[in-house]
Amino acid sequence: MTVVGGSGRSAMEPQREREGTLAHVIETLLDKGLVLNADIMVSVGGVELLGIRIRAALASFETAARYGLEFPGGANTDTVAWREALEAKETCPSCGKTSPTAQLLDEYCPWCGWQSARALSEGQARALEPAEEQEADEQEEEERGRNDG
Repeated sequence: MTVVGGSGRSAMEPQREREGTLAHVIETLLDKGLVLNADIMVSVGGVELLGIRIRAALASFETAARYGLEFPGGANTDTVAWREALEAKETCPSCGKTSPTAQLLDEYCPWCGWQSARALSEGQARALEPAEEQEADEQEEEERGRNDG
């Protein structure tokens, strides 16, 4: 819903957006997750005959793992896919695709090549290191020459 201004209209009016496709809804649902809690009680004459508590979660494995939901007993959690699901991921500000957080912040986006400020500053520091090492080596050689001569 979108807030609409103006007099004589309600504050909230439904608005249809193009992003409301079934694929977008399912992607959002799996990414964010959905938890259903239900308490069902069957009573006759004020006497509770049957009580059912239901708690169901609908989410992708990655989302479920991130929130610590338990999986069925037979689930094999030693696979590469499980390890990747547990790995922290962030969205690239340039292309919008998800990548491992460490790689995105410390190196670059594998999809578009975007580099964070941290990666750029570390890259410049690494570029300076060989020059600094060379200067230190030259100073050591000069000191040896003075000591020998």
